[in-house]
Amino acid sequence: MKKILFYTGLFCCSIVNAQEDENATSYKKRVLESTEIEFLGSYYQQDGKHSAVGGGVGTEKLKDYTSNIVLTIPLNDDDVLTIDAGFSAYTSASSSNINPFVTDGSYTVTTTNNNNTGASRGMNPTGLYSKDDDYTTTTTTPAPYGSPWIESTGASRKDVLKTLSASYSHSSDNRNTIWNINSSVSKEYDYQSFGVGAGVAKLFNDKNTEISVKASAYFDKWDAIYPTELHEYALYGLNFQGFGYFQGVTILDEYGQQSTNYLPKAFHEFSNENRNSYSFSLGLSQVLTKRLQVSLFMDVLYQEGLLSTPYHRIYFADKANYYIGQPRYIPIYDKPGNIGVFRLSDDVERLPGTRFKIPVGARMNYYINEQFVVRSYYRFYADDWGLSAHTASIEIPYRISEHFTLLPMYRFYTQKGVRYFAPFEKHYSYERYYTSDYDLSSFDSHQYGFGLSYTDLLTNTRILHFGLKNIDLRYQRYERSDALKADIISLGIKFVQ
Repeated sequence: MKKILFYTGLFCCSIVNAQEDENATSYKKRVLESTEIEFLGSYYQQDGKHSAVGGGVGTEKLKDYTSNIVLTIPLNDDDVLTIDAGFSAYTSASSSNINPFVTDGSYTVTTTNNNNTGASRGMNPTGLYSKDDDYTTTTTTPAPYGSPWIESTGASRKDVLKTLSASYSHSSDNRNTIWNINSSVSKEYDYQSFGVGAGVAKLFNDKNTEISVKASAYFDKWDAIYPTELHEYALYGLNFQGFGYFQGVTILDEYGQQSTNYLPKAFHEFSNENRNSYSFSLGLSQVLTKRLQVSLFMDVLYQEGLLSTPYHRIYFADKANYYIGQPRYIPIYDKPGNIGVFRLSDDVERLPGTRFKIPVGARMNYYINEQFVVRSYYRFYADDWGLSAHTASIEIPYRISEHFTLLPMYRFYTQKGVRYFAPFEKHYSYERYYTSDYDLSSFDSHQYGFGLSYTDLLTNTRILHFGLKNIDLRYQRYERSDALKADIISLGIKFVQ
């Protein structure tokens, strides 16, 4: 699933200073005193004009509702089990156009008079053919149509991602060594994933220094879905226009004339639908002073398999254009005013079968006083597709009272796109790799927002056997230089037993 989805989790960072009594042999403090349950939810909406399903053109409207329940259980003094179950339900105007064609009523389709070979081939100023152009007309009823700017009613317009993960951690008696293992599964209509991981953290210097190592692997599989026109070509071969969906359907050329020349020879189905991802992470955290904590991290990631999205269309600049729909909208195909014609694709996105990524970064948290804390973050990213990026963010929590904290934040991101990207109709058929997904293009983005956190220090508010620990509510606005805009609202509520 390509869906540009921008979900911002609830996060916090704290500095813990602890001392152990060297003679304390009869008592050991539990890692987690009691069971905790956390409810997380978010609402995300976006809009833009560069749909990857439309080959770089079309609406990117999307709405997503996400909900998670995180249960953290102390098994004994040393061991903790965490279970995270959730779902993400979305509706996407972009994904709906995997099959953009609907049937509603009739319209007039123009065909060429064989005696007409003059320069009059073309549309009149109204966008329609007239009798003076020596064209004859035929009416097809009913007739399919679509538009990259309008949400289709097909099944691909909505889906639900279901996730389940579990992790187990063990702390040594002196609490200086912590190791953990985890696994996860997720499933949506055309994609499923299984992941495993393990890590260990070591604390030194009276727990002021921490070094961590983590490794993980994900084994994913596509159930590849292709754009309707390419699916039919793969199913029926060279004569596909006489069968299946295209039986009795009129295809138009760029002049709005009926044509049988559409033949997407570049397309073939992917033979490998697996995607495997492996990562190795290193982290170093250091308490420098009573006020300042710094952490450094580096990840090494490798992916192999089907790294393209099978339903992202590609349109070649050196190939003729063919359409299904109402011919009067062909001249404004790439404009929102097009409400009645969809261009048939030449191929789907094709990207290399491997990808090597290296992100490195740092966090710095500085305690100013009882009211203010500064949390800053920087990351540099690079991969062997040519993409490089810088991320910087800052959050300055302001403690209003012993219960309430205000959480303003800002994040800046800049990216140099992959070498395989080109906008709508700028790729050529002789290229080996190509994508018109603007997530892989060059752009800048700004994300800003605020939140409010409530902490019940004594957990006086109780529901069933659980006491309220804290509530976090946040809003963030995301704006990208390619005109993509999004709003995110997230809520987290934590209870303790």
